[in-house]
Amino acid sequence: MSDQEQFGERDYWQPPEQFEKSKKGDCEDFALWAWRQLLHLNYPSRFTLGSAGRYGEGHAWVTFQKDGKTYLLEPLSSPVGLKLPRLSILRYKPKFSISWDEEKISYFEHEEKKISWSLKQIALLVGEWLFFWITFWLKFVISLTHRRARSRA
Repeated sequence: MSDQEQFGERDYWQPPEQFEKSKKGDCEDFALWAWRQLLHLNYPSRFTLGSAGRYGEGHAWVTFQKDGKTYLLEPLSSPVGLKLPRLSILRYKPKFSISWDEEKISYFEHEEKKISWSLKQIALLVGEWLFFWITFWLKFVISLTHRRARSRA
């Protein structure tokens, strides 16, 4: 939900406690809340600001580490599910991020990275991406068909 709809302001950052109660907000509200939750669970994590595909400039998300891997938590991906294909990371362009290790806050400024993948890596990632989105849309169409059939019965 946009800040304009919810608060009548162009940009308003809710404290995580307020977001937790209302369960409504935009990307930075969800990302701040999720970052706090991950910190409480002792996951090394960062609140990140930048741009991301169709969300454009001024988008927020969280990255965290688990079992030696870094994960990206996208606040606006709930309709798609918890896991996106790895190729999706190309649309994320971090500009700033913040981490906290229970003693100090660290601020980071990010430069745009040049990615150099082999043809084999690209083929595997594109295959994973295609499989993900074809499966997603098939499930979506099937669920719509079932809903329509139930509503007619």
